[in-house]
Amino acid sequence: MQEAGGHYLLDILALLLATVVIIPLFHRIRLGAILGYLTAGVILGPWGFGVITEVEDIRHLAEFGVIFLLFVLGIELKPDKLWQMRKMVIGLGLGQVLITAGLIYGVAIWFGVSNQEAIIIGFGLALSSTAFCLKLLAERGGISTVMGRMSFSVLLLQDIAVVPLLALVSYFAGGSSADIMEPSLKPVYAVMVIVALLFAGRYLLNPIIGRIVASQDPEVFIAVAVLLVLGVAWIMESVGFSMALGAFLAGVMLAESHYRHQIEADILPFRGILLGLFFMTVGMSIDFSLLWERLLDIILLTWGLMTLKCLVVYVLSRITGARHDIALQNGALLSQSGEFGFVLFGFAAASGVLGNQLGDILTLVIALTMVLTPFVVNGTNWLLNRFYSPEASDDEDYEEFVESSEEHVILAGFGRVGARIGTLLGAAGVPYIALEMKQKRVKEARAQGFPVFFGDSSKVKVLQAAGADHAKMIVVTLDSPRQTDQLISQVRQLYPDMPIHTRARDRRHCANLITIGATSAVSETLETSLRLTEEVLLGSGVEEEVVSMVIDEFRDDYYSNVVQKVTENKVVLGELKH
Repeated sequence: MQEAGGHYLLDILALLLATVVIIPLFHRIRLGAILGYLTAGVILGPWGFGVITEVEDIRHLAEFGVIFLLFVLGIELKPDKLWQMRKMVIGLGLGQVLITAGLIYGVAIWFGVSNQEAIIIGFGLALSSTAFCLKLLAERGGISTVMGRMSFSVLLLQDIAVVPLLALVSYFAGGSSADIMEPSLKPVYAVMVIVALLFAGRYLLNPIIGRIVASQDPEVFIAVAVLLVLGVAWIMESVGFSMALGAFLAGVMLAESHYRHQIEADILPFRGILLGLFFMTVGMSIDFSLLWERLLDIILLTWGLMTLKCLVVYVLSRITGARHDIALQNGALLSQSGEFGFVLFGFAAASGVLGNQLGDILTLVIALTMVLTPFVVNGTNWLLNRFYSPEASDDEDYEEFVESSEEHVILAGFGRVGARIGTLLGAAGVPYIALEMKQKRVKEARAQGFPVFFGDSSKVKVLQAAGADHAKMIVVTLDSPRQTDQLISQVRQLYPDMPIHTRARDRRHCANLITIGATSAVSETLETSLRLTEEVLLGSGVEEEVVSMVIDEFRDDYYSNVVQKVTENKVVLGELKH
């Protein structure tokens, strides 16, 4: 038992070391994290240094990365916007799967493959990699673009297709009548389960999470988030759907919840580590002995498959009204085959439907398409930027799939100061999202119509979950000076050009905040004293113009060169040192 534990510890250390060394290197040479993870997998795998040989065991763990990825995607899609995509999911998604599978089936039959094998090969290779596509998509604006919306529609339909394809393999394998009848009943159970889950998410989830949040224990909250994702994924798998689709549904259940930003921030570390592990397992799966033995055949199959899928997606995208460049980018992104192919071909080979050698070749082809996808996407973008510019007639008014929170203000804290700022922003028609850690205040604010979400706004990951990547500015109104200092320093490192306006304790705190990156800092003690002084002067008979001049002069002198004045310990207009 000790030896087994030591073995797994060595594997974990090797994976972490490869991540720390190789991923920054690939970022530096601008090849991206995905290729870095693939390279790390090749180096550590059976055909590299052989540090890790039990690839299948690690792949089962790595699949949780895809599950958490789908959950985060689901939490960003509100049900009403998901409903808007239904025509594209059915039209573009179903059309891509059926047409691609049909063409691959015809090619397989032409090469002399049996009818059943050709059907499984056609559908298995028709599906794209959700993990690869969404990761690459996230680097190019996510699903808030026309291309992102189209790509996700195809990927969502492909995840739904998992159920009938596994049932089809079972049928070809000659399952018993009970086994064959079971899939026909599962859709009924699945619909009932989905309705029950959506009902629970709509009416029960927020009160339950609210009671847990009341414990003020962040570890318990993280445990609830993970339990929710894996629990719904397991429920969906038990009725025949994929766990990834179940995780997506769990995200949709939380899309309207005011706890969603905090939950998303808590899940992100799990997603990042496990998704990177998934990409590594793809690199480990490349069988270089088989690749060298059938090099020409595998290269031709890989090239032919990616070309065929790219053309099908391009044509269908153009039919749905996409511009030439968007359709081509969409085709390049979806040109690879996906992780479900590993599962489907492995299941088919174990069931005797697919020959073992043919299954090994197809698995290698899938892995190579994944490896080549980042190069294909980058090459396509380079060619389009160099040789293509949209014509005036191409600039159609596409219905962008954009969150209402684009170009918004983020309020970090919704206490007395934050609530007043939010009220004024709302009155001026400026969109904003506020984050507050006190559950009672969140409930009260939301009951009055304020866009306030539960979340620890002193954590950068929570701000990112609230859309910091495309926010207009960040306003920090936290009570704790220590939390304010840490937050502004971290935000400035991640977002060098982001305007950051913040509340400060006093003049010295203003200077410190500006030094570490705040765009502007307003002293709460100063503004209170100035307003009070203004009333005193007016009540003393001083003319209003003189009062305004004195107050403005004091304020200007207080904030001008505040860093230098604090550093040199200068007193402002007789002000005592605060």
